[in-house]
Amino acid sequence: MITLQSPAIQNVTAVAGFAYGAIGADIHVFGDGSPVYLLETHQPPPMLDRVWLRELPSRMLNARSQVVTFTGRRRERDELAVWREGGPRLAVRWLHAAGGQGKTRLADRVAADAAEQGWKVIVAAHGVGAVQPSPGSQDLRISGHRGVLLVVDYADRWTTSALTWLLRNTVLHQPDVPARVLLVARTTTGWPALRAALQDPRVQAGTSEQPLAILASGNARQAMFAAARNSFAAVYDLDDPVAIAAPADLARPEFGLALAVQVAALVAVDTHATGASPPNSPSQLTEYLLDREQQHWDRLYEGRTRGLDHHTPPSVMARTAFTAALTGPLPHPDAVALLDRVEKELPAERILTDHTRCYPPVGRSRDSVLEPLFPDRLAEDFLALTLLGHPTSQPGHSWATTRLNQLLPAPPVRQGRTGAPEDPAYLARTITFLTAAAANWPHLRAAHLYPLLRARPELALAAGGATLATLATLADVDLAVLEAVEALLPTERHIDLDIAAAAISTTLTAHRLDATDDPAAHARLHAAHAMRLANAGLREEALASAEKSTAIYRHLAEADPAAHLPGLASSLGNLGVFLSLLGRYEQALDPARQATDIYRQLALMNPAGWPGLAGSLSNLCVRLAELGRFTEALGPARQATDIYRQLALADPERHRPGLARALNNLGVRLSELGGFAEAVLPTKESIYICRALTEVNPDAYLPDLGDAVTNLGVYLAQLGRPERALRHAEEAVAIFRQLAERNPQAYRPNLAKALRNLGITQAGRGSRDHALSRAAEAVGLYRELVKADRTAWLPDLAMSLGAYAWVCVTVGAEDAELKQALEAITEAVELFGLLAEHLPRAFEGQVLSACRTRADVLDKLRRTDEATELRRQFGRGR
Repeated sequence: MITLQSPAIQNVTAVAGFAYGAIGADIHVFGDGSPVYLLETHQPPPMLDRVWLRELPSRMLNARSQVVTFTGRRRERDELAVWREGGPRLAVRWLHAAGGQGKTRLADRVAADAAEQGWKVIVAAHGVGAVQPSPGSQDLRISGHRGVLLVVDYADRWTTSALTWLLRNTVLHQPDVPARVLLVARTTTGWPALRAALQDPRVQAGTSEQPLAILASGNARQAMFAAARNSFAAVYDLDDPVAIAAPADLARPEFGLALAVQVAALVAVDTHATGASPPNSPSQLTEYLLDREQQHWDRLYEGRTRGLDHHTPPSVMARTAFTAALTGPLPHPDAVALLDRVEKELPAERILTDHTRCYPPVGRSRDSVLEPLFPDRLAEDFLALTLLGHPTSQPGHSWATTRLNQLLPAPPVRQGRTGAPEDPAYLARTITFLTAAAANWPHLRAAHLYPLLRARPELALAAGGATLATLATLADVDLAVLEAVEALLPTERHIDLDIAAAAISTTLTAHRLDATDDPAAHARLHAAHAMRLANAGLREEALASAEKSTAIYRHLAEADPAAHLPGLASSLGNLGVFLSLLGRYEQALDPARQATDIYRQLALMNPAGWPGLAGSLSNLCVRLAELGRFTEALGPARQATDIYRQLALADPERHRPGLARALNNLGVRLSELGGFAEAVLPTKESIYICRALTEVNPDAYLPDLGDAVTNLGVYLAQLGRPERALRHAEEAVAIFRQLAERNPQAYRPNLAKALRNLGITQAGRGSRDHALSRAAEAVGLYRELVKADRTAWLPDLAMSLGAYAWVCVTVGAEDAELKQALEAITEAVELFGLLAEHLPRAFEGQVLSACRTRADVLDKLRRTDEATELRRQFGRGR
């Protein structure tokens, strides 16, 4: 009996010539309408003609073809099966190993296993670039399936924000339907940030990491060789594959990769079938396969004399294959335009026709052209050998460097551009693959990668954070390259570049410290590195660098105060900020006071010291407020605002950001003393300035805008203006969701605070379900933050627990929810009690407020006697 799914009606709109639809899943799009990612039902491997496979042996290595019978990895398959069948409803696993280790084949095997067990298996591809699904809509409904498994290959090449959007897709969040996401990657780059994003309670995902070990020498490699040899022999119609022996040196380290063993088996079978001489060393195996590509191009071109419709000479085919390795598959119109520009020997259509005969799209990219060599490691080796040649036999091709440069955009100076709107869509792949090839071919770094990036450091930025991190950690990285890239990094926060900037700073700072014995230089290096680390959310590391900087500057200032007091003051201020960020409020006050005292001296001696004093006063008022010394904090806040206002009148471009922050600070200090009406005006002025700054540089000033908008929403709610408060609270959450998706480590705390405020505001307007959801989400975020750093985030967790209970009381929650509210507020009272023991001025008021809320919850649960007794107790104080 066949059960038919209900029909679905769908309207699909083509954007830029591309149309895509999905039934049963979301489609997330960029502002121009193009999709962030594409989803397609997992397909079995295609049936491929044996004669066609034998023409180019490398075709048999394409993981999509699955020529080799899957073997080994029993333990890993079992682990993934256990992960699939148990644990939370939604679980995400990062499977990683070096290129050529067999990750994609394992993922395909796991996908097939899941499909056999009744799971819906879906494959995700990043954007409308190299990989596109076939035309038509994708039916991704999961009814009738035991669960859904989503497989994402090359996950480390996705941005964190794109992966976060993917993991919010409706297809993964069906009630009572298990969902698993398998992320396949070469490195763990991007995983820490994504794992932090998955702590978002809206996602509620279990997370795990699984490295794929190299093949153990001995039986595992012999079994892999035998399975591959037998599979390849079947393609060649060989009756006795056992006669084809494995290499005697199969135990060498080079054969730790599954791909290396398969290459050895393929070359052994091919040489046996063709009568060719087998290579003498493992390093020659790849060259043998690439020589077979060249032979195939030769045969096709010679076939034109016998009427074969192939007219592309081998030299042109080599250039085109090189191009395809750097660009990846492209839509046909884009490929035509590219070849028309870079290739003059033949028309682009002729070349593409012949190239596609050699390298037809396989699998999900059926509608593209310029299919590259597969697997990626072969393409990377082809790039390296084409550019370098063989160290002992032949030089690289002279045209290779020219073609590489032709594929790159013109330098910014020549084009007179400040951004990269004209950069080709494939640029990130070009630099990524060149960097990956250089990682395995050291000579390629010195000969091509480093000279290119020294001259064109903007290309490294275009490749994205993962490639920048890879570049920064290469053992012999050219420091001049990193310095050139560093010079292009924004000095202020940049959401997409902060993590990469910290990685670059880590490498450069270590080398710079080793290169000088000058204490002043060491102090400056530690101070600058601390800021990069802090911007990336690496607070412990930032504090360690700030402590080193402060200690050195203190010693220097004792000997030469005129030269080093400014450095000491700056370092002390940052030290106070980093201590505060880690919840060490009492320790943070002293360096903040010292910094302010020094800046007062400097400002009296030189007008150039006034900006430093203004910033230090702003920091000092926050440090005082953190200790509950609200009245003391108001004076420095007013002084900082007055100084910044004068500075901004003289130099608005330089000092308006400082004025905006000082105004927001002043509003917070006024509100802490109950002056909500007074707080509105400076906060509105801060928002006005921040909106103007954000239009020019959103990455730098969007966080400041979010903070000010969050605060204004609170003040308006306190003043009984719920509709205006709600608009601001919703905007704040939207801002910090966007920021947290791109850098969760830095901005999840801001998002949690904004959610807490939004829940309170929605409760005040009677939005029951939304208020409960936001308040619960804030609690969940703070719980995860407390796991990472209890000292820093315990006060916020206590406040959010109290807010959740208050929301439950306010919206008239049901008994089951009220019981959860009682647990939450009881925990909040306990936490505030612990905090008040150390900082009574800051937290005794919070204890009393939480006790009142607990009494209200008890009343709602009809436990009136307990509520009355609690009110009687806290009525006398603690």
